[in-house]
Amino acid sequence: MKKDWTTVELLSHSRHDWLNKVQLIKGNLSLHKYDRVNEIIQDIVIEAQNEARLSQLHTPQFAALLLTCNWNNFSFQVDYEVLEASTDNQFTINDMIASNWTSSFFECLQQTVQEFADNHLSITIERQQSSTCFFFDFRGIIKNRIELETFFASKETLIEVIVHEISEKEFSLQVLVPYEK
Repeated sequence: MKKDWTTVELLSHSRHDWLNKVQLIKGNLSLHKYDRVNEIIQDIVIEAQNEARLSQLHTPQFAALLLTCNWNNFSFQVDYEVLEASTDNQFTINDMIASNWTSSFFECLQQTVQEFADNHLSITIERQQSSTCFFFDFRGIIKNRIELETFFASKETLIEVIVHEISEKEFSLQVLVPYEK
Protein backbone atom coordinates (compact mmCIF):
# COMPACT_ATOMS: atom_id res chain seq x y z
CA MET A 1 0.00 0.00 0.00
CA LYS A 2 2.97 2.32 0.44
CA LYS A 3 3.18 4.75 -2.45
CA ASP A 4 6.42 6.39 -3.40
CA TRP A 5 5.26 9.88 -4.28
CA THR A 6 7.19 11.82 -6.87
CA THR A 7 7.93 15.47 -6.19
CA VAL A 8 5.43 16.50 -8.85
CA GLU A 9 2.68 14.30 -7.31
CA LEU A 10 3.35 15.72 -3.84
CA LEU A 11 3.23 19.28 -5.09
CA SER A 12 0.10 18.58 -7.14
CA HIS A 13 -1.79 17.17 -4.15
CA SER A 14 -0.59 19.97 -1.89
CA ARG A 15 -1.58 22.61 -4.44
CA HIS A 16 -5.02 21.01 -4.80
CA ASP A 17 -5.53 21.11 -1.01
CA TRP A 18 -4.47 24.76 -0.83
CA LEU A 19 -6.70 25.76 -3.73
CA ASN A 20 -9.67 24.12 -1.96
CA LYS A 21 -8.91 26.16 1.17
CA VAL A 22 -8.56 29.40 -0.79
CA GLN A 23 -11.85 28.71 -2.60
CA LEU A 24 -13.58 28.18 0.77
CA ILE A 25 -12.24 31.52 1.98
CA LYS A 26 -13.22 33.31 -1.25
CA GLY A 27 -16.72 31.81 -1.22
CA ASN A 28 -17.36 32.80 2.36
CA LEU A 29 -15.95 36.29 1.76
CA SER A 30 -18.31 36.77 -1.17
CA LEU A 31 -21.21 35.74 1.09
CA HIS A 32 -19.93 38.17 3.77
CA LYS A 33 -19.53 35.30 6.25
CA TYR A 34 -16.51 36.78 7.99
CA ASP A 35 -16.85 34.63 11.10
CA ARG A 36 -16.64 31.51 8.91
CA VAL A 37 -13.58 32.94 7.12
CA ASN A 38 -11.89 33.42 10.50
CA GLU A 39 -12.76 29.81 11.45
CA ILE A 40 -11.28 28.47 8.20
CA ILE A 41 -8.09 30.49 8.68
CA GLN A 42 -7.82 29.28 12.30
CA ASP A 43 -8.23 25.67 11.10
CA ILE A 44 -5.44 26.23 8.56
CA VAL A 45 -3.16 27.62 11.28
CA ILE A 46 -3.87 24.65 13.59
CA GLU A 47 -3.24 22.20 10.74
CA ALA A 48 0.08 23.90 9.92
CA GLN A 49 1.12 23.81 13.59
CA ASN A 50 0.35 20.08 13.78
CA GLU A 51 2.32 19.45 10.60
CA ALA A 52 5.29 21.32 12.10
CA ARG A 53 5.09 19.37 15.39
CA LEU A 54 4.78 16.10 13.45
CA SER A 55 7.93 16.99 11.54
CA GLN A 56 9.76 17.66 14.82
CA LEU A 57 9.21 14.08 16.04
CA HIS A 58 12.25 12.94 14.04
CA THR A 59 10.22 10.22 12.31
CA PRO A 60 10.32 11.09 8.60
CA GLN A 61 8.63 7.90 7.33
CA PHE A 62 5.83 8.14 9.89
CA ALA A 63 5.39 11.86 9.23
CA ALA A 64 5.20 11.26 5.47
CA LEU A 65 2.61 8.52 6.06
CA LEU A 66 0.33 10.85 8.02
CA LEU A 67 0.91 13.88 5.80
CA THR A 68 -0.12 11.93 2.68
CA CYS A 69 -2.66 9.42 4.03
CA ASN A 70 -5.72 11.38 2.90
CA TRP A 71 -4.38 11.48 -0.64
CA ASN A 72 -4.81 7.70 -0.86
CA ASN A 73 -8.11 6.10 -1.78
CA PHE A 74 -8.91 4.97 1.75
CA SER A 75 -12.51 4.46 2.84
CA PHE A 76 -11.75 6.66 5.85
CA GLN A 77 -10.44 10.15 6.51
CA VAL A 78 -7.61 10.79 8.95
CA ASP A 79 -6.85 13.79 11.09
CA TYR A 80 -4.10 14.03 13.65
CA GLU A 81 -2.92 16.21 16.48
CA VAL A 82 0.52 16.27 18.04
CA LEU A 83 0.16 17.42 21.62
CA GLU A 84 3.81 18.02 22.26
CA ALA A 85 6.95 17.57 20.23
CA SER A 86 10.43 17.89 21.57
CA THR A 87 13.37 18.74 19.37
CA ASP A 88 15.50 16.67 21.74
CA ASN A 89 16.90 13.74 19.73
CA GLN A 90 17.35 11.81 22.98
CA PHE A 91 13.64 10.98 22.98
CA THR A 92 12.98 9.44 19.59
CA ILE A 93 11.04 6.36 18.64
CA ASN A 94 11.97 3.87 15.96
CA ASP A 95 10.57 5.45 12.80
CA MET A 96 10.41 2.17 10.90
CA ILE A 97 8.45 0.39 13.65
CA ALA A 98 5.95 3.26 14.01
CA SER A 99 5.45 3.71 10.26
CA ASN A 100 5.23 -0.04 9.50
CA TRP A 101 2.69 -0.67 12.26
CA THR A 102 0.59 2.34 11.24
CA SER A 103 0.74 1.40 7.56
CA SER A 104 -0.36 -2.17 8.39
CA PHE A 105 -3.11 -0.74 10.59
CA PHE A 106 -4.35 1.48 7.74
CA GLU A 107 -4.42 -1.56 5.42
CA CYS A 108 -6.39 -3.58 8.01
CA LEU A 109 -8.78 -0.69 8.60
CA GLN A 110 -9.33 -0.32 4.86
CA GLN A 111 -10.36 -3.99 4.71
CA THR A 112 -12.64 -3.82 7.74
CA VAL A 113 -14.66 -0.61 7.27
CA GLN A 114 -17.70 -0.05 5.09
CA GLU A 115 -16.86 1.68 1.83
CA PHE A 116 -18.59 5.00 1.10
CA ALA A 117 -19.58 5.45 4.76
CA ASP A 118 -18.61 8.47 6.82
CA ASN A 119 -15.54 6.82 8.39
CA HIS A 120 -13.22 9.03 10.38
CA LEU A 121 -9.99 8.21 12.24
CA SER A 122 -8.50 10.72 14.68
CA ILE A 123 -4.94 10.22 15.86
CA THR A 124 -3.53 12.05 18.87
CA ILE A 125 0.21 11.81 19.49
CA GLU A 126 1.60 12.50 22.94
CA ARG A 127 5.15 12.13 24.16
CA GLN A 128 5.28 10.53 27.59
CA GLN A 129 8.06 9.75 30.01
CA SER A 130 9.21 6.44 28.50
CA SER A 131 7.33 6.24 25.21
CA THR A 132 5.27 8.04 22.63
CA CYS A 133 1.58 7.29 22.94
CA PHE A 134 -0.64 7.20 19.87
CA PHE A 135 -4.37 7.46 20.61
CA PHE A 136 -6.55 6.16 17.77
CA ASP A 137 -10.23 7.07 17.83
CA PHE A 138 -12.48 5.78 15.02
CA ARG A 139 -16.09 6.64 14.18
CA GLY A 140 -17.85 5.01 11.24
CA ILE A 141 -19.09 1.61 10.15
CA ILE A 142 -16.99 -1.47 10.86
CA LYS A 143 -18.04 -4.43 8.71
CA ASN A 144 -15.47 -6.93 10.04
CA ARG A 145 -14.85 -6.35 13.73
CA ILE A 146 -13.20 -9.78 14.26
CA GLU A 147 -10.44 -9.05 11.74
CA LEU A 148 -9.79 -5.72 13.43
CA GLU A 149 -9.68 -7.32 16.89
CA THR A 150 -7.28 -9.97 15.57
CA PHE A 151 -4.99 -7.26 14.23
CA PHE A 152 -5.00 -5.43 17.58
CA ALA A 153 -4.22 -8.68 19.42
CA SER A 154 -1.24 -9.56 17.21
CA LYS A 155 2.05 -8.87 18.91
CA GLU A 156 4.48 -6.46 17.29
CA THR A 157 7.99 -6.10 18.60
CA LEU A 158 8.25 -3.24 21.06
CA ILE A 159 4.69 -1.97 20.49
CA GLU A 160 1.99 -2.24 23.14
CA VAL A 161 -1.63 -1.99 21.95
CA ILE A 162 -4.31 -1.24 24.53
CA VAL A 163 -7.88 -1.45 23.21
CA HIS A 164 -10.29 0.67 25.26
CA GLU A 165 -13.46 0.15 23.27
CA ILE A 166 -14.56 -1.58 20.08
CA SER A 167 -17.99 -1.92 18.51
CA GLU A 168 -19.52 -1.97 15.03
CA LYS A 169 -19.47 1.85 14.93
CA GLU A 170 -16.37 2.90 16.81
CA PHE A 171 -13.17 1.95 18.55
CA SER A 172 -10.53 3.64 20.63
CA LEU A 173 -7.09 2.39 21.48
CA GLN A 174 -3.65 3.41 22.61
CA VAL A 175 -0.43 2.32 20.95
CA LEU A 176 2.72 2.78 22.98
CA VAL A 177 6.06 2.92 21.18
CA PRO A 178 9.07 3.11 23.52
CA TYR A 179 11.92 5.51 22.95
CA GLU A 180 15.10 4.19 21.42
CA LYS A 181 18.10 3.96 23.67
